[in-house]
Amino acid sequence: MKKSILTVAAFSAISWAIAQTPEERGLEIAKAAELADQGFGSSLVALKMILKNKNGQTSERTMTTRTLELIEDGDKSLIAFDSPKDVKGTATLTYTHKVGSDDQWLYLPSIKRVKRISSNNKSGPFVGSEFAYEDLSSQEVEKYTYKFLEAKGNLLLVEQDPVDPKSGYTRRIVTYNKDKGYRIEKVEFYDRKNALLKTLTYSDYKLYRDKFWRAATFNMVNHQSNKETLLKFGEYDFGVAFSDDDFSQVALQRAGR
Repeated sequence: MKKSILTVAAFSAISWAIAQTPEERGLEIAKAAELADQGFGSSLVALKMILKNKNGQTSERTMTTRTLELIEDGDKSLIAFDSPKDVKGTATLTYTHKVGSDDQWLYLPSIKRVKRISSNNKSGPFVGSEFAYEDLSSQEVEKYTYKFLEAKGNLLLVEQDPVDPKSGYTRRIVTYNKDKGYRIEKVEFYDRKNALLKTLTYSDYKLYRDKFWRAATFNMVNHQSNKETLLKFGEYDFGVAFSDDDFSQVALQRAGR
């Protein structure tokens, strides 16, 4: 009798997998990834940005990033540069939204002003790096439509098409690791002409609080300009009790001082 029940259960699981469309499975994977990382609350981390031009010459910057998790809407984040002198005090505030365009502001210490970043400019480079302003947003499920492409062992490849018509990308191909909390291993970005623009690779992962995977290294390679941006993260602090007040425009200006 037990064997019969197990057989029926296995058959049902196989039938459900077959019945799923690529779009349904892609969405299911994205939701699983979101759920796996839910509940971290807030985080603070220091990092180094290494810029490499097409000739291989490099320059370095240091910064800190604070993040506040919101369940009902997208997360809030604030990035502030600490060095070198020419970018010190520059800070960016991002309010990610599940629906509609994100809100982003840039504080420029040279003019002591907060500048709102237009949604038309979200595809522009973030402070001269290979990351765009829209890359700073949290990964909200509602921001894309999905299509499962293939499985390569424990890796699942999903195509994501941005819902926002002002996105600088026509699609992204995201590689998830289903055996490691559906963490993202790689993202390929395609430009508005549907040509491969950039590849972001995540590595040196560390597990925090037995649940939250964080990569210590982000490597963004621009295949069209032959430029590269490397982010090297320090230890994450999940014990900081941030509030909405820490992500206001006043806090943005304060972070830049």
